[in-house]
Amino acid sequence: MEVADLAGKIFSTWLTLVLVLILLPSAFGVSLGISELYMKILVKTLEWATLRIEKGVPKESALKNSASVGIIQRDESPMEKGLSGLRGRDFELSDVFYFSKKGLEAIVEDEVTQRFSSEELVSWNLLTRTNINFQYISPRLTVVWVLGVIVRYCVLLPLRVTLAFIGISLLVIGTTLVGQLSDGSLKNWLSELVHLTCCRICVRALSGTIHYHNKQHRPQKGGICVANHTSPIDVLILTTDGCYAMVGQVHGGLMGIIQRAMVKACPHVWFERSEMKDRHLVTKRLKEHIADKKKLPILIFPEGTCINNTSVMMFKKGSFEIGGTIHPVAIKYNPQFGDAFWNSSKYNMVSYLLRIMTSWAIVCDVWYMPSMTREEGEDAVQFANRVKSAIAVQGGLTELPWDGGLKRAKVKDTFKEEQQKNYSKMIVGNGSLNSQLN
Repeated sequence: MEVADLAGKIFSTWLTLVLVLILLPSAFGVSLGISELYMKILVKTLEWATLRIEKGVPKESALKNSASVGIIQRDESPMEKGLSGLRGRDFELSDVFYFSKKGLEAIVEDEVTQRFSSEELVSWNLLTRTNINFQYISPRLTVVWVLGVIVRYCVLLPLRVTLAFIGISLLVIGTTLVGQLSDGSLKNWLSELVHLTCCRICVRALSGTIHYHNKQHRPQKGGICVANHTSPIDVLILTTDGCYAMVGQVHGGLMGIIQRAMVKACPHVWFERSEMKDRHLVTKRLKEHIADKKKLPILIFPEGTCINNTSVMMFKKGSFEIGGTIHPVAIKYNPQFGDAFWNSSKYNMVSYLLRIMTSWAIVCDVWYMPSMTREEGEDAVQFANRVKSAIAVQGGLTELPWDGGLKRAKVKDTFKEEQQKNYSKMIVGNGSLNSQLN
């Protein structure tokens, strides 16, 4: 009985501290300074660890940092220029060397596959999963690393799991209750309050530190918010500062329970798997949503898959065909405190959540950008590329033309045929090379 009483007292004390120090401040959107103090101590610790590593192996550190930019040095010149020094006006067998060189470059290090692996760090952040390039070990670093493991797994993980459970439970219960009310301003206000409060609690469960920039450009009702996509928690990051109508596929299990509860309180747009393939049906439902200027802005990630926080890949044109005002948002995570990228082909959702909940923290910047509309004579693809370029520039990300679907699918034949057409034009005399030679 004494052991049971002691365990009960410890549990009640734990919940009281969580409620007073974290839940209530999160619900009201205030901070007691605990997160700021934790981040200051963490920054100082990581800076000290970096200095210890650099002092131990300065030459190797500098060498690896310089090598992190890429394995090989590429020649980015177009085909016409690349072949101009190898051939004359007619076909020559030496042209094979150019294509062989490009093929070997793609095998060694292509610019698509590397976007689906974790971002390389400049210095070790005392997480075992990121020490591949940092093998220097000292007694002091080992002691600090062991203390870090104890803090992350024995203190932060139980706290974060508790907060996540409370946040998700309140979201399901709150949206279910609000959903029973009749449509009106009161229901909308309560729905937004529940979403904001629960998302703030869930972000605290990740020790999230988010810096929002240019809040005057926040997405407005009746518009479409588009953002680059790194992780499923992108939704939490954005919803902590404002509510959105989500667009996505209907899921089963716990995710399905959350979706069904949320849609009762807020007009989210969920599709069955069979409906997702019907582009006309999807477009119709999205147009109906943005036609009502009283509804929340739609949140869409046009890349369609998670990219590793270094680049922005091709935006699907469907989001830009339905009309309306586009509100671009750039999201950039700081990998030094934790890797937010979800490699869905390597980790399932549970493994991914365990990884980020045992990281030091999730730190990111969010930039709201001026709204954009489709210009006269501009098609959906051109508009999508213009928005993508703006997000890439603002977030300091690399802009790539490739489809994120290449993560799981083969390269389309159209890409191969395009290169073949360009080469054939050069052979028959219609390409840019012959026009320069003439």
